Amino acid sequence: MINVTLLLTAAGLGAGLAMDAFSVSLADGLHEPRMKLPRLCAIAATFALFQFAMPMIGWLLVSTAASYFTAFQPFIPYIALALLLFIGGKMLWEGVHSCKCELKENEDGEQVLVCDCTTRLGFGSLLLQGVATSIDALSVGFTIADYTPLQAFVSCLVIGVLTFGICFAGILIGKKFGTKLEGKAAIFGGVILIAIGIEIFLTGIL
Repeated sequence: MINVTLLLTAAGLGAGLAMDAFSVSLADGLHEPRMKLPRLCAIAATFALFQFAMPMIGWLLVSTAASYFTAFQPFIPYIALALLLFIGGKMLWEGVHSCKCELKENEDGEQVLVCDCTTRLGFGSLLLQGVATSIDALSVGFTIADYTPLQAFVSCLVIGVLTFGICFAGILIGKKFGTKLEGKAAIFGGVILIAIGIEIFLTGIL
């Protein structure tokens, strides 16, 4: 049975689970401040899809292979740390080395050096971000273990929809500050990703 309590519980879980994804979305907006709306929606949807899928997979694992999932759980912080260190380090490298500079005429006819330091987030990196920020959501499968298939699906759907909205807002905020930071934006975004990875790791092992 779908009731208000179930929906509110799912919304609370979604808000909590989406915080890491929000921070990474913020970094993505910083990294690519000229991002167009379709791409923005696609990135937010990717995070939402992973946040929907991971609890659903967790629920299925509890039903079919709980002992294997329990054995895997201690490795989750290490996996998230490794993925975000890799992506954050890559973003830092691109921020330092990918600037393209050329001479252009300004309104007064003077030659000025204009540098473009923005780079696009690759599809592979985006998938890794989705995994890194949602892998801990597998544990939510334990909290909804007694749900029916319909209840589990609706709960995970609420989590996914909420994640989309939160990540959409995160990218918009990142884009706004990214256009102001110019060449330093990708570097700042990389630092954020590395910090999130360390935070997830420390939270998971302590």
